[in-house]
Amino acid sequence: MQTFLKTDYTVRQVLEGFEWNEAEGKGLFGLNGKLTIQPEYQRNYIYSENKSEKEKAVINSLLNGYPLGLLYFNRLPDGRLEVLDGQQRITSIGRYLKRKFAYVDTDKKEWYFDALSEERRNRILDAQLLVYECVGEEDDIKAWFKTINTNGEPLNDQEINNAIFSGPFVTLAKAEFSNSNNSNIQKWSHYMTGNVKRQEYLKVALNWVSKGNISHYMMEHRFDDNINELKTYFNTVIDWVTDMFYSVEKEMRSINWGQMYERFHSMPYDKKQLNEDVRQLYSDFYVKDKRGIYEYLLDGKKNRSLLEIRLFEEPTKRAKYEEQTKIAKDKGVSNCPDCEKGHEATQTRIWKYNEMEADHVTAWSKDGSTDIKNCQMLCIHHNRLKGNK
Repeated sequence: MQTFLKTDYTVRQVLEGFEWNEAEGKGLFGLNGKLTIQPEYQRNYIYSENKSEKEKAVINSLLNGYPLGLLYFNRLPDGRLEVLDGQQRITSIGRYLKRKFAYVDTDKKEWYFDALSEERRNRILDAQLLVYECVGEEDDIKAWFKTINTNGEPLNDQEINNAIFSGPFVTLAKAEFSNSNNSNIQKWSHYMTGNVKRQEYLKVALNWVSKGNISHYMMEHRFDDNINELKTYFNTVIDWVTDMFYSVEKEMRSINWGQMYERFHSMPYDKKQLNEDVRQLYSDFYVKDKRGIYEYLLDGKKNRSLLEIRLFEEPTKRAKYEEQTKIAKDKGVSNCPDCEKGHEATQTRIWKYNEMEADHVTAWSKDGSTDIKNCQMLCIHHNRLKGNK
């Protein structure tokens, strides 16, 4: 790959013909259409987040004569250019020129571009930009793109995958799953977490359809001219979840619903009873991990460890140990109820506190509570034996 340092670019030149696409939330072109500001392998524009603090910092640098740092343009075979690094900074300037946000001075006064004095407007427009134009094969360009983006706001895994496997598939997938103006985002947000602009919804969709092998799936579909399979599978999973569970809880956002769909979508359920069980478990004080409720119920209530049932607290266990031990000594029997009824060698043995464990008399799964009235101390052997039945 070859690079050529250009020192004669100005903001006025680079931002000539700048367009801001409100629907897609990105800057499109500069240099009178010769420069593509956000090629498909670039991340979405994020400097407008957090009350535009980063955008304002870019404008502050220009007004104070501070350098913006190096920009990198990729020179294509037909002579056109695309931004390899610097998309966020260039877009910030373009948005300011289009009155999309106001610069705030040290006196907390807001200034839109057209409200600045002519001298200050020209200070911005005539600011020189240092640009490296890069020429090379696609693999070289994308390897360099990954390298230079290790500084500043680091790329996440999905943003890197978008760059590596750029093509019509990524373009269409981003338009669907990375578009914050998509009316479906609010519905989807009930079942996943993340930042739409940082490709995190797209990552979820790809993870579901690829069964966790995102890179391989993107490689196979890189040049597809549609995303029908991706959309269909994603919507099928979402429809299944919304049909199965009547209420939406915050814990549902951290569940891999693609995985749940694969395991359980073909199984029959009494949905009325299923949702009543969800309600009861959510109101159960002893269930610590509410997120595990869904897999626990869908899997037929087989694995209680998913719920992280609250254990007996230390004061409760000690009080029950003292109570059992006193009664046992008075009766001349073991302080483990199962030993008392069991082998002759341990029928009268008094176990130390650290040799015993707390157990539910009536199992939690049968509505037994986790309090002292439903607590008994068993020797470790018998408690583990009971737990393995």
